[in-house]
Amino acid sequence: MSDLFSQTRKRGYDTWRNQIKLVAGDIIMSISDPVADMLTTIRNAVGVKSEKVDIRPSKLKMEIIKILKNEGYVKNFKKIVQGKIDIIRVFMKYDEKEHPIIHGIKSVSTPGRRVYFGYRNMPRIYNGLGTVIVSTSAGVTTGKKAVVNKVGGEIICTVW
Repeated sequence: MSDLFSQTRKRGYDTWRNQIKLVAGDIIMSISDPVADMLTTIRNAVGVKSEKVDIRPSKLKMEIIKILKNEGYVKNFKKIVQGKIDIIRVFMKYDEKEHPIIHGIKSVSTPGRRVYFGYRNMPRIYNGLGTVIVSTSAGVTTGKKAVVNKVGGEIICTVW
């Protein structure tokens, strides 16, 4: 029985503590799924009715945000350079009663589980009222445009 207790961790020991580095006062975390982190940031901003949210940029994130703007889920976005750090500032969209336009946003593919669909089997969110964002061989697009162009791909996220 004493061998069992000797293998337990010390109190307060965190297995993920090596994932965080402090650099010049800013916290930089190693993120295994940056797209899911961006979607969570947007979901949290909508939850607290924030006017804007700042996101670390990448080409894929920029394409997803462009689709969100074109589909009417966000008001606007712009790329900002602050010193050596680039930021995408996304402005959230609300209706006249201050209810968010984004009711839900969910990541589908993860680094450990990629989800692919052909154009014949493309999922529909809330009977077509939501949007599926797909990464295809022709670029990042919505599920409806992927079906029209007859290309399938990896389902990145769903928005409704």
